[in-house]
Amino acid sequence: MALRSRGRTAIKKVLKAIQAGDKEAATALFRQAVPEIDKLASKGLIAKNRAAHYKSRLNARLRAMS
Repeated sequence: MALRSRGRTAIKKVLKAIQAGDKEAATALFRQAVPEIDKLASKGLIAKNRAAHYKSRLNARLRAMS
């Protein structure tokens, strides 16, 4: 359960930084979130495609900030 919570928190932190308009912080947080998301998928807590979906959507929002 702790791993799942860490993954969710990492995603929320990235989204919060994106909403605040802080691209540098959002990028740094995204780099920290990706391994957390991958861990969730490797442990079977979320599906591989779901992990890819999270990473893709977060990255798309980061790219849209410029």
